[in-house]
Amino acid sequence: MMRLNFYKTHEDVTLPKFATKNSACFDLCFSAAGKTFAEGYNKNNAKFVRGFVEGLLQIMPGDRLLVPTGLIIDIPKDFSVRLHPRSGLSLKQGLVLANAEGVIDSDYVQEVFIILTNISDNGISIKSGDRICQGELVRSEEYIILETKLKPEQKTDRNGGMGSTGVSND
Repeated sequence: MMRLNFYKTHEDVTLPKFATKNSACFDLCFSAAGKTFAEGYNKNNAKFVRGFVEGLLQIMPGDRLLVPTGLIIDIPKDFSVRLHPRSGLSLKQGLVLANAEGVIDSDYVQEVFIILTNISDNGISIKSGDRICQGELVRSEEYIILETKLKPEQKTDRNGGMGSTGVSND
């Protein structure tokens, strides 16, 4: 069985875990342990620093914050960790990953931060230990990038470009 090792930057950091036996992804938590603030950008793209108050972090509408996890992941060679939003957090509170999906390469050995953004109209507080995203260990296939002089041929009966298999306006 594959192993994924996590180093805690502080003894009070919450280790990731799978919510159920059949969970495809593990949950990562916000950790204020050993820290006093988070950096980010507001909806006007102005950089700011937001302090923690008793382990709480306030995320205002339009904020994009680097939320600390207190974890360094020892990702095996030929793998990466993909970060995904939590569906309940996105639906019920409006907290999503600003970059839709985060990718952590195997050679990254610094603390993992989650880029959360608040797409709701209300300020949202998260507390240290709250689950804020999901992580997935993914095998990275080796491949090379080449230019070709031949345009790819039609492979299916698909007719049309971007958005052509979506909802019709008829």
